[in-house]
Amino acid sequence: MAITLTDEGDYFGGQETALEALRFLDVNNEKHYSYLSSDLNNLGISTYQLKDYEKAIYFYELAIKYSRDSSASKIYLNNIARAYQDQKEYSKAISLYKRVLKEEKKNSSSYARTLTNYAQAMWLSNPNYDPLVQYAEAYYIRAAMKDLWGLNSSYARLSDYYEKNNRDSSLYYAHKQYTVAKQINSGDDQIKALERLIKVVRSDSVTFYFNQYKLINDSIQQARAAAKNQFALIRYEVEKNKADNLRLEKENVEKQNRLVRQRAITGASIFLLLLAACGGTLWYKRRKQRLELEAENKVKETQLHLSKKVHDVVANDIYHVMTEVEYRDDLDREVLLDKLEIIYNQSRDISHNVEQRPTVEVPYNEQISTLLKPYGTSDRRISIVGIDAEQWVDVSKRIKEEIKHVLQEFMVNMKKHSEAERVVVRIEKSDQQLKIFYKDNGVGLPAERPQGKGMANTVSRIESLGGGIIFVSEPGEGLSITVNIPLI
Repeated sequence: MAITLTDEGDYFGGQETALEALRFLDVNNEKHYSYLSSDLNNLGISTYQLKDYEKAIYFYELAIKYSRDSSASKIYLNNIARAYQDQKEYSKAISLYKRVLKEEKKNSSSYARTLTNYAQAMWLSNPNYDPLVQYAEAYYIRAAMKDLWGLNSSYARLSDYYEKNNRDSSLYYAHKQYTVAKQINSGDDQIKALERLIKVVRSDSVTFYFNQYKLINDSIQQARAAAKNQFALIRYEVEKNKADNLRLEKENVEKQNRLVRQRAITGASIFLLLLAACGGTLWYKRRKQRLELEAENKVKETQLHLSKKVHDVVANDIYHVMTEVEYRDDLDREVLLDKLEIIYNQSRDISHNVEQRPTVEVPYNEQISTLLKPYGTSDRRISIVGIDAEQWVDVSKRIKEEIKHVLQEFMVNMKKHSEAERVVVRIEKSDQQLKIFYKDNGVGLPAERPQGKGMANTVSRIESLGGGIIFVSEPGEGLSITVNIPLI
């Protein structure tokens, strides 16, 4: 519709309809590119005819951007050059014409068109330039091809060329243009030919050509007025169909909603009865399953808690006392009995879920030192770094208690399996993070030995604090452990 309106001379209508067409084309869909380039070129043509050359150039350049047809792209370049030419920016126009001429196939209608435009731009930019050779070359190409539209252009250029220095030749070519313009049924070109005839014809013939001019001009204006309204009925029918479709869709939705409501009311009673019958049974079964599951989880939780308590409080403490008995020659018998009594009371209180608490609060760094040093011997050196008292001031009691169990498990595991001669334990605190680094030069963790209960409990403890633990070991290369615990 936009192209038809532009061809009919309704440039505002062509412009408006072309812009509307752009709403239906997707710049991200390559299948739409041919339509986009065609529509944008038409926008350029209609805008050019309305003398807005800058905007016309903008639309032509967009048409080239989306064009995938080299022939079409050259036409768009030629159109840009024409716009520059009409702006009297001849150097830009000539540069583009030269570019197109290099790419065009000689003896083609496109070549003839560009050659004619190039010659005219050269002549307009330099009155001393003679365009006749190029005009003639283009004319012979068009005559051989019987290109009437092209001949119409050649006759117009030749009539303008001879207007000042050979009025008879100018009159001859103006007559030729008028004849061809009638053949191709181009009202605009007939008007332009008559304008040329009026300029160069003898005075006794001016009235005849002027009357012809007026008659054709009136006819063109009527045609353009008709062109503006030729799609009005189509637009009306489209909009009417849209409105009718929307109304029918609305009525269908309302009917469907009524049917749904009626079915819902009909089935509601049956559904409520079924719900009442099935709901009670289902609720009872689910409640029974939930209670059984809760009871089972409580039993498992209790078992896990007791298992950790037995391992941490009884097994590791007894192993600690055994280590002191084995390696300390100066062990006080009374102190040993006191420790065994504490272990006895703690094991007895496990069944009552009572945690034994020391009556005298020993500084935590001393507790750590006391815990780790007994594992050192004449053949095994234990190095402890970073357990200063002020480091533990704002660490929660729970974290400190868990760290003791973790370190004790490291020591027990080392003594049982590692055969290490050097052990380093380093503790750091920074950026609300507590980090424990353990390193020994023992045999490492054999790949074939599964993780023991103690180490599994250790991993569980760290994760319960929101932290993480990493084991790095190669058989025969020792064991490295990194623990990271957030303090927030």
